[in-house]
Amino acid sequence: MVNRSQQSLFLIASPDEIDKIRRAESSKQAGAIAGAKAAAVAAVASAIPTLAAVRMIPWAKANLNYTAQALIVSSASIAAFFITADKTILQGARRNTEAQLKKAQQDSK
Repeated sequence: MVNRSQQSLFLIASPDEIDKIRRAESSKQAGAIAGAKAAAVAAVASAIPTLAAVRMIPWAKANLNYTAQALIVSSASIAAFFITADKTILQGARRNTEAQLKKAQQDSK
């Protein structure tokens, strides 16, 4: 038996496959950039009220230590990153599918 990682495969991609790979890569990169921007905005937007609450509200001052404050801010940032990145990648996939459909319709004419 030969392990799949030890197999020597020689594959040549067609021009259409190369274009698909390029579009997928650009979609992933755009998703990561948009996610990072959203995470930065979410960090600031959640840090300001969290830090203000810890200094002004007695319950928060007594119960939210530094770790809890960091968890609040980081969870908002992480959620914003993944939600935005996912939406951006799916939007790119939708655009790529529509482009493929238009190309197939033009080729069939």
